[in-house]
Amino acid sequence: MSAIVHNRVRELRLELGWTQQQLGEAVGVSRQSINSIERGRYVPSLPLALAIARVFGHPADDVFSLEVDP
Repeated sequence: MSAIVHNRVRELRLELGWTQQQLGEAVGVSRQSINSIERGRYVPSLPLALAIARVFGHPADDVFSLEVDP
């Protein structure tokens, strides 16, 4: 069984008109971390995912979704 985490971080960040740097500062990580999350190269920890969702004002499962292959 494999799992893939998808996210809407870039989409929601652009809706706010924020840069990756601004989002990183809001949640306490680097711009590079935000870039890696947006590109799907890095899956954030649960606390970071929750912080990102809180900044966007969305439930975490609206920002991040899990696709599981049987």
